[in-house]
Amino acid sequence: MRKLILAVTAVFVLALLAQAIQLTTPFSKMADALKLIRAANLSKYKALHWQSLGNKVVRCELCPNRCVLPDLARGLCGVRINLGGRLYSLVYGKPVAVHVDPIEKKPLSHFLPGTTIFSIATAGCNLGCVFCQNWQISQSRPEEADHENLSPQQIVDLTKKSNSPSLAFTYTEPTIFYEYMLDTARLAKQAGLRTVMHSCGYINPKPLKELLKYMDAANIDLKGFSEKYYQEMSYGHLQPVLDSLKAIKKAGVWLEITNLIVPGRNDDPEMIRRMSLWIKDNLGPDVPLYFSAFTPMYKLTGLPPTPVQTLEQAAKIAKEAGLHYVYIGNVYGHAGENTICPACGKVLIEREGYTIRQMNLTEGRCKFCGYKIAGVWD
Repeated sequence: MRKLILAVTAVFVLALLAQAIQLTTPFSKMADALKLIRAANLSKYKALHWQSLGNKVVRCELCPNRCVLPDLARGLCGVRINLGGRLYSLVYGKPVAVHVDPIEKKPLSHFLPGTTIFSIATAGCNLGCVFCQNWQISQSRPEEADHENLSPQQIVDLTKKSNSPSLAFTYTEPTIFYEYMLDTARLAKQAGLRTVMHSCGYINPKPLKELLKYMDAANIDLKGFSEKYYQEMSYGHLQPVLDSLKAIKKAGVWLEITNLIVPGRNDDPEMIRRMSLWIKDNLGPDVPLYFSAFTPMYKLTGLPPTPVQTLEQAAKIAKEAGLHYVYIGNVYGHAGENTICPACGKVLIEREGYTIRQMNLTEGRCKFCGYKIAGVWD
């Protein structure tokens, strides 16, 4: 029986390795890889967090995928490549998106509301969400997307020039441009800027701990609250994301969470209740939670948009579970955009989309009853 189990396990492991190698599409020779890098003006920056397995094979240790890469192969993210037994990043200093946004767009409602935030992203992602709202850049390889050439120092200088007090790593998955994000965040902190990441939280503990030294705030996409949902809809796993959420909270980085509700997939009231209770018990009742509306996109164009009633029901469940700050996202003008005082129930911050209509906070306290509101306000 033991031999049978070992044999089945070996077949399963070999199948996974074969799938990984097929997905990474290794080049036939080094010259071809270098030619592509030069032609597409990509980077060849030494990556962090990887291990040599011998015979020019490496294992990336950045995220839970832990891609095992033969020579000239790329990780599932498409942006980390094994060249001669060393791992490199193809997207260091190569952002595909550079914008100045309202901070409410991240979304962040309890972190410097009403300010702008300089925002960047590179191509690539380490998950494969079939509902991705930014799939044109997150699911493309770096040679397929137009990019700019901007060093970490140039990003910091542009942030200051825009008069934005903070800088965000966002749009795609910042984990995959880890080295670029880490170096930029270090310089940003030295320059007196705040740093933010909007991430899926799919990152290993060691690189996350290093990164959090330079982060002030994070919004993490908690895509659903079951392992089955993560495997089927994102090609990932739930537990690493939960571990990241706890690590971010423990590090003292301001944390907010987004849950995109996909009709018929993760809108089960019991799943939402369990998720809300987990957040309260493990992260505390003051962590803001957004229930955002899904728009048919990428591989799920056949589904309808999320009904507003579904979002309202989810918000009601989360509040009944004990969460103090629950929001409805992607529904312009909905009252669920507003920040409400948990003590007296009055509107503290009235929003219309990304615009603040009124602010009833005084030094981080409710202007009406004096209740201290969790967040970063100056």
